[in-house]
Amino acid sequence: MEFESLEGTVEHIVFYNEENGYTVFSLLPSNPMTAWSALDTDGLVTVVGTLPEVSPGESVQLEGVWKTHPVYGRQFEARNLRRVTPATVEGLKRYLGSGLIKGIGPRIAERIVDHFGLETLDILDNAPERLHEVAGIGEHRIRLIREAWAEQKHIQDVMLFLQGHGISTSLAVRIYKAYGDSAIAQVETDPYRLARDVHGIGFKTADRIARDMGLPADHPRRLEAGLAYALNQAVNDGHVYLPEEQLIHTAAGLLEVSPADMEPAVERAASAELIKIEGIPTSEGETVRGVYLPPFYYAEVGVANRLRQLIETPTSRLGTLESEDWSALIADAAIEANVDLSLEQQEAIQIALTHKVSILTGGPGTGKTTTLRALIGVLEERGYSFALASPTGRAAKRLSEATGQPASTIHRLLGYSPANNSFLYDEDSPLPVDMVIVDEVSMLDITLANALFRAVDPRSHLLLVGDVDQLPSVGAGDVLRDLIASGVIEVTRLNAIFRQSEGSLIIANAHRVNQGQMPAFPEDAEDFFLFSIADDPERAADLIVDIVRNRIPRRFGLDPVKDIQVLAPMYRGPAGIARLNQRLQAALNPPGRHAEHVLAGRLFRVGDRVMQTRNNYEKEVFNGDVGRLYAFDLAEQTMTVVFDDRFVTYDWSEASELTHAYAISVHRSQGSEYPAVVMPIVTQHYMMLQRNLLYTAITRARQLVVLVGSRKAISVAVRNNKVTERFTALAERLRGEL
Repeated sequence: MEFESLEGTVEHIVFYNEENGYTVFSLLPSNPMTAWSALDTDGLVTVVGTLPEVSPGESVQLEGVWKTHPVYGRQFEARNLRRVTPATVEGLKRYLGSGLIKGIGPRIAERIVDHFGLETLDILDNAPERLHEVAGIGEHRIRLIREAWAEQKHIQDVMLFLQGHGISTSLAVRIYKAYGDSAIAQVETDPYRLARDVHGIGFKTADRIARDMGLPADHPRRLEAGLAYALNQAVNDGHVYLPEEQLIHTAAGLLEVSPADMEPAVERAASAELIKIEGIPTSEGETVRGVYLPPFYYAEVGVANRLRQLIETPTSRLGTLESEDWSALIADAAIEANVDLSLEQQEAIQIALTHKVSILTGGPGTGKTTTLRALIGVLEERGYSFALASPTGRAAKRLSEATGQPASTIHRLLGYSPANNSFLYDEDSPLPVDMVIVDEVSMLDITLANALFRAVDPRSHLLLVGDVDQLPSVGAGDVLRDLIASGVIEVTRLNAIFRQSEGSLIIANAHRVNQGQMPAFPEDAEDFFLFSIADDPERAADLIVDIVRNRIPRRFGLDPVKDIQVLAPMYRGPAGIARLNQRLQAALNPPGRHAEHVLAGRLFRVGDRVMQTRNNYEKEVFNGDVGRLYAFDLAEQTMTVVFDDRFVTYDWSEASELTHAYAISVHRSQGSEYPAVVMPIVTQHYMMLQRNLLYTAITRARQLVVLVGSRKAISVAVRNNKVTERFTALAERLRGEL
């Protein structure tokens, strides 16, 4: 097939698929006559194809074929793309002002090009000191531009090398930032370092480079890196360890080598202390060799040891009051707070006051918050100090609003210092309070639990509050469920439902689902709906876009971006998170209205709903925090996101920490509440359809729940009460079996 050529400037990105690079963008042709039959009313051409990342303002040369789409008309299907240096003054302004060079935004670009004209790039290459001639550009800005232009030149060499191995532009920039001018040498010496050193580059990418460079499949470095990769995958699935046999077969499958090749790799990795191996007792009375990544081994051991120390320490900062004394105080506190306490709630408070470690669990509306308020009243009456905390900022804010007391994230409570990755409070300097109360403990993973428990004074009391029937933590471990299963910690489970608005189905249906019953969908429902359709994920996705964009705002007056959260069971597929985000972005924040940029393999647009995907303690934003993209600064190569009322600035190299949040996973929603929740539930998601997933999704909504799918899929979820097994040994350690 003979390709045609097309040159021009990228105007805006219509669509970008981060998984495969498929792109749709509008191009302003350099010579409109070459594309006159495909021009729209703005003189633009639609270009489609699987292409390298491009951004508005870039000049490109394309090779491909003209095709006519039955819906969208004449398009250029590009097979190859090459960035080119603009040949016109206006092109140079767009090129330099596109964010290519840190320090040069659109206004600075215009001044520079107006002064130097077509000589601009030659000046930047050979005589950057002449930038002093341009009015309004100071010494600091000139230094920034010179350094950025020089860095860009160096990056080009790295780009050519890495792109030869299939690495995207955004990842190539991150590699360069990690290693500098030695990037090529570092990658050639040990490509597997990339998976350890560069956020966003996993084992598969590093392995592709290594294999491309000729490293054999059974190379020891590859096998050991593959073991770490398999264990990291297990951690991402919530496991703290893997049984050795399962690890060997998983790693062998991932690496496409024989399990026999992996056995000596396990021993080498253990000898080098890259992994930890320990015998774990099974329910069948046998022992299996559990293989841990060291941080998770030490975290699990640390949690068990500290909790046992707390339980076994006989002295208490709450003194030696007898149970009947507490009973009187509890009754007084209930009167003071103007609440009626059930016998269960009174018992929960008394247990928290008389036992060093206790757990309070129960579903929505069962009075956990009322119990906490009364407990706090007792502590205040006696002059005891306490601290309230939750794993995330959103959960801490809800806890504070519910109790009327200050609450913080666990990291802030412990005084986390990002500079040296340590906590102010630990076993050597414990928290100076008489009781520590932690809410949303179902979200607590093993590493954060270890940091928290280490900081609790052995004489203090620890109350852990959460809903054990919700999904477990996003991170490794199943802490709340393991603590309850251990049998060594006092547990109160609240069952009676107190909080239920008249006519509301949200709490009632949450409890129905949790008890293995189908949710009710009466015709006169006002806050809980099912849009029942055949098991067609494409149709479900179409309906969700319409419900979010039109139906809910029209009937309930809710903002489609601020107030409505789509929760989905899976990432892939037509009704999966990735595709729903693309469609909802196009519907709620379409191209052409706001500035946009492709960063870290994603198309970001001002106004987008975005979510933080990892804890960033310097910025004080945490995994699962949701905000709105406020602005790009092309000159400084930064983007600003608003979280609640706080503005947070990200360098473009940090954009990989953000993802779109029009649709998110149910796991990511934990600790949050939304005015409205919309959820696709189709049988194509059967692998993820579990009772605790549906229950957790329903309990995230304050005013409205809309399910889109089939009753059959809902029934599959309700019947499937098998909690996905996580390999943990915390319960056994607490019982002294390890």
